[in-house]
Amino acid sequence: MREVVPADDQVFTWWSYRAADWQAANKGRRLDHIWVTQPLKADIAGVEVLVDVRHWAPPSDHVPVILKLQTAGARGSQPRLRLSST
Repeated sequence: MREVVPADDQVFTWWSYRAADWQAANKGRRLDHIWVTQPLKADIAGVEVLVDVRHWAPPSDHVPVILKLQTAGARGSQPRLRLSST
């Protein structure tokens, strides 16, 4: 996510169970990462944070992160972030 989302953007993959309304408080952390090798860094097409998963019963304090890679022929576009949320 570090390559796609600036550090000061409030995009998180973990929220504490202590907040009654975790989404309104939006105080979380980026605890879930996907590491790539230096050669794959150029192939990062985007990152998707599946925020909706936090609403599942029973809830988890973490949500999945999906890394999208592009083929070498599709290089040149800027990586993007997608938050899947209701």
